[in-house]
Amino acid sequence: MSHDDERLRIRVRGRVQGVGFRPHVHALAHRFGLTGWVLNDPQGVLIEVQGITTAAFRTALTGEAPPLARIGTVDCEAVAPIPGEHSFTIRRSLAAGAIATGIGPDAAVCPACLAELFDPADRRYRYAFLNCTHCGPRYTITHRLPYDRPQTAMAGFPLCHDCLAEYEDPTDRRFHAQPTACPACGPHLSHQPEEILAALRAGRIVAIKGLGGFHLACDAKRTDAVERLRRVKQRNGKPFALMVANAESAARHVHMDMDERKLLEGMARPIVLLRRREDAPELAPDIAPGLAWLGVMLPYTPLHYLLFHEAAGRPDGTGWLREPQDLTLVMTSANPGGEPLAIGNGEARERLAGIADMIVDHDRDIVIRADDSVVRILAGAPAFLRRGRGHVPEPIRLVRPVPPILAVGGHLKATICVTRGDEAFLSQHIGDLDNAATLGFLEETAAHLLHILGVEPVAVAHDLHPDFQSTRFAERTGLPTVAVQHHHAHVAAVMAEHRMEEPALGLALDGFGLGEGGGAWGGEMLLVDGLRAERLGSLAPLAQPGGDVAARQPWRMAAAALVRMGRADEIVPRFAGQGPAEGVRRMIERGINAPSTSSCGRWFDAACGLLGVRATAGFEGEAPMALESLVRRPRVADGAWRVEGSELDLAPLLERLLTVADAVEGAELFHGTLAAALVDWTLPVLRVHDFGRVVLCGGCLMNAVLAEELVAGFRTAGVEALLPRQAPANDGGLSLGQAWTASFAL
Repeated sequence: MSHDDERLRIRVRGRVQGVGFRPHVHALAHRFGLTGWVLNDPQGVLIEVQGITTAAFRTALTGEAPPLARIGTVDCEAVAPIPGEHSFTIRRSLAAGAIATGIGPDAAVCPACLAELFDPADRRYRYAFLNCTHCGPRYTITHRLPYDRPQTAMAGFPLCHDCLAEYEDPTDRRFHAQPTACPACGPHLSHQPEEILAALRAGRIVAIKGLGGFHLACDAKRTDAVERLRRVKQRNGKPFALMVANAESAARHVHMDMDERKLLEGMARPIVLLRRREDAPELAPDIAPGLAWLGVMLPYTPLHYLLFHEAAGRPDGTGWLREPQDLTLVMTSANPGGEPLAIGNGEARERLAGIADMIVDHDRDIVIRADDSVVRILAGAPAFLRRGRGHVPEPIRLVRPVPPILAVGGHLKATICVTRGDEAFLSQHIGDLDNAATLGFLEETAAHLLHILGVEPVAVAHDLHPDFQSTRFAERTGLPTVAVQHHHAHVAAVMAEHRMEEPALGLALDGFGLGEGGGAWGGEMLLVDGLRAERLGSLAPLAQPGGDVAARQPWRMAAAALVRMGRADEIVPRFAGQGPAEGVRRMIERGINAPSTSSCGRWFDAACGLLGVRATAGFEGEAPMALESLVRRPRVADGAWRVEGSELDLAPLLERLLTVADAVEGAELFHGTLAAALVDWTLPVLRVHDFGRVVLCGGCLMNAVLAEELVAGFRTAGVEALLPRQAPANDGGLSLGQAWTASFAL
């Protein structure tokens, strides 16, 4: 030991287990001639290093971290040097103590593994389960932390001699890669890639076990297969996602800028919403009927790549992956009837028997189901439409530590959120709580996330609506509960991710949420300050003839708009072919089963009904999505709105839509004018409170045209508009806002 030696104890927190962090530390110690040790424990990674170049080591520790690592904090303290220490070692993990580390999301196959996958001389050539420290499954195979092989779905696959040698070698990229395996010792497929591809090309529907559940796949160019898949899955008009081999293949079908390409090719491999090319190769018309966007993703498991490799004729090497490939697959979640994803082999055979012609499974279990994430570029940056595989359980960093809270979301697009210190862990998409199976998935997700994070919540936050299944679940926990109004939670979610504690003005532009006093809200101007949310204004009310059914039949909302305009006599001539037009007219005029709503989503529906874009909708949001698809250049109809007291009345805009030449002109006028009206309505209130920022949230903010017009309009007025980025704008982000709001009560 030199007299110049110093010894540091370094605590690293964040996503630092299962990502090659200990080998990274080991390599740096050897590079800088340091002695000491490194280990995993429930807090993260603990290091002791000794020598004369510890400063350089500390710089490289974070500056050269492995690609999947996400460092939260690094704490250093000087400790007494140890005489006679001659080496640097990796010690056994410690399991005792409170868990403060995290498990990483599942990651797509890395370039080094792809090179092995397509190298005929490699022992893992075309092996469907290869991975390393830099890629592969994480969250979906992990039972508990710390992240070690016995605590994952790989516990039943003892390593062979060759794999064990790699696993124990700190200089190998598979050192302690927990899911590592090879054909001699690892999982195996029930069907080979050549059989699967032959079935797909024959027009068959194939269920394929992935990382977070089964997909239903078919050839996207086979009209018969796509139509049958839509029919047997009871998919209504919802678009199907596509999988193509690479970005070059995607570019044949969609327009894509560099930011969108980066999203598509990232290790998270989400479904990316991209604008369809008018000169695209022929796809089955039923993939995304009437929509201008396609949801596209790239392969992320070795099996996905093997299907495209098979279709390309099994070329050696990876050069073929830089060239466009013809194979285009529909890849949709295997969740018949709106139930949760199928994940077990027996479960898949039982639930998918009447849907899939072939079921491709394997003998590695999926511990927790996770749907594919869905993202799009909104106002120049990525935004989630659905948060799932590849991003969960990545924490959202809060501005301050909060008590341990479980928040259980709403009824539609449910998620849960767990807080731990200054981190909020938003779960994967759970779904609509319309059936016992999805409610069971909610309970399973809550239990798993709490267990894996080592959190015992002191309270449960939930929606104000007493009849939501999530509310009833919160009450059954026996813990203290905090009810948070729906749109208050929407605003709070954006405040949480933007690390705001000060009061803020929020525009919640949404479909439905129970308001204070029992009203149906959805177009709200709220002043939010911690536990307090003051309703400063709303969109003018529209009747909902038939109640909830009006959300699925836009012609009914159009009828309500006609009554508001004093044109009730036009309802029957316009909509006699859609349903009981005269009965709907009487319901609205007499106020019978026609509750009023301030919902922005229902104003969208009214516009769709008046323009003939969609008279009825097969799924929530279909009509507004079709309306958005028509827009190329938003336009503003000056004076086509009224601000009366605290209400914004859009009736003049809808009246203007009755005079347009076609639906395209109407869609462009509606979007541009709605954004201008919202800015005009909000600016005086912002000035009164001296706010330089406004929070935008709610499901309508998933509309790229509206979001971008609002951001631009507020920017022109010198106001920064904050959008949801790390959580979905729709009800998928509610649980984050509930948790943040509840923290002020504790």
